[in-house]
Amino acid sequence: MALLTAQHPGPLAHVSSMGLGIGGSESNVAIGVQRLGGNAVWCGRTGADSLGQLVRREIRAEGVTVRSIEDLSAPTGLMLKERRTMATQKVSYYRAGSAGSKLMPEDLDASLISGAAVLHVSGITPALSATAAATIREAIDIARSQGVTVSFDLNYRANLWTTEDARCAYQELIPLTDIVFAGDEEAALAIGPAHEPTDLAQRLAELGPSQAIIKLGSKGAVGSIDGEIYRQPAVAIEPVDTVGAGDAFVAGYLADLMAGKAPSDRLELAAKTGAFACLAYGDWEGLPTRAELALLHQTESVTR
Repeated sequence: MALLTAQHPGPLAHVSSMGLGIGGSESNVAIGVQRLGGNAVWCGRTGADSLGQLVRREIRAEGVTVRSIEDLSAPTGLMLKERRTMATQKVSYYRAGSAGSKLMPEDLDASLISGAAVLHVSGITPALSATAAATIREAIDIARSQGVTVSFDLNYRANLWTTEDARCAYQELIPLTDIVFAGDEEAALAIGPAHEPTDLAQRLAELGPSQAIIKLGSKGAVGSIDGEIYRQPAVAIEPVDTVGAGDAFVAGYLADLMAGKAPSDRLELAAKTGAFACLAYGDWEGLPTRAELALLHQTESVTR
């Protein structure tokens, strides 16, 4: 989507200037993987308008390969970020009837999916429309038929669908995936509440995925990976903007998965990239390269 961000705190009705950029869970992950040395392809549908041109150009500028359908009949989706106070912000989405909501199975390139190391999808897409949901299911079916690892981030968005519709979709898709990411509340929505995050991870894994990761924000993460429980502490930071941190976490995990690293290494990198993304404004702009990760522990404020 295109993204308009209020440049100053206060009610949006009284903000005199907005910054123009892009944002979106899947593109955030793709850019994050690319910056960490991976090779990412972003697939989607944008409008044949100036905002669609912006989305495609920005993602390409990060080295990500873009496979986008330009829809002549629908506009590019739009997101607004209102910074009501210095410490809080509100995100609003305008996606009804957007090009992204018109994604359809015919848009898929089966050979591209078949040749990938990982297919990553999020729970946002199936919430957009019936055709978008069918597209995600078809992409997963192609990947599974070719032995491609399927990664699924629940990414619940309350303003897109009801909790019951989301739960039904999650329960259908989770058993078809190899890796599932969820916040603790998202996991509870899918499978019911639990006393401990580790219980959520184990119960998600029991549905089929060999890797179930619960993202806990400032409390770190836990995972059930190949039958073993892992706990990853968070990196202590003073956050500036937490939007996109979950996508950064996923990007770090997938980058090290594709690099052949052990589960503990994947979770450690995920925690670092998630923390790093919170140190700059924007959904993806603060995503780090591997060389920059050392800055998390640097004591000198100036590098010369």
